[in-house]
Amino acid sequence: MDEELFDAPTVTIKDDTGLKLDCYVEHNLTVEGEDYVLLLPVDSTIEIVFWQQDDKGDEEEAVLVDDPKQIDRIFPTAKAVLAEQNLTIKRTAVVLTVEGDLPELADEDYSEEGGDADEEQEELQLLSSFYHEDQEYAIYAHLDPYFILARVGDDGQPVLLSPDELKRIEPLLPMIEEQLFDVLE
Repeated sequence: MDEELFDAPTVTIKDDTGLKLDCYVEHNLTVEGEDYVLLLPVDSTIEIVFWQQDDKGDEEEAVLVDDPKQIDRIFPTAKAVLAEQNLTIKRTAVVLTVEGDLPELADEDYSEEGGDADEEQEELQLLSSFYHEDQEYAIYAHLDPYFILARVGDDGQPVLLSPDELKRIEPLLPMIEEQLFDVLE
């Protein structure tokens, strides 16, 4: 990890269900008079997927587990499986995370998710797989940084963007990206 990452200030964001996520503040930026921060979770971000037949019934496709009730059902099993690797899964706001050192990346543990050539591919590391009620699940760690854009609230603390805010700011994302690249250069 970058040495400067440890010098970055940390904040805790909270979603509307009360789940929290500790993050480093990577960048502050202003867009159309509104202050935003780009956040990077302190712990490694993960996703859990299961496989189902595609529409044609030819191949299996990975489906992200994002339903809170489904996560509740499989969480104890995922926790036990990851504990065998000295990793602690956390139920956090925005994205699931794991605390601990990820295992070294082996070629067979590497995966790219994404469809079309125009679509960016997400690089993932297989951490573990398990069965729950006859369904196979796999836990993948994101290899690329998982950034979260948040608005700075009146109290100076980051606030997660609501779906309406996200929709409103979406056309401005290229400008935000450009502003970030200017800062990085």
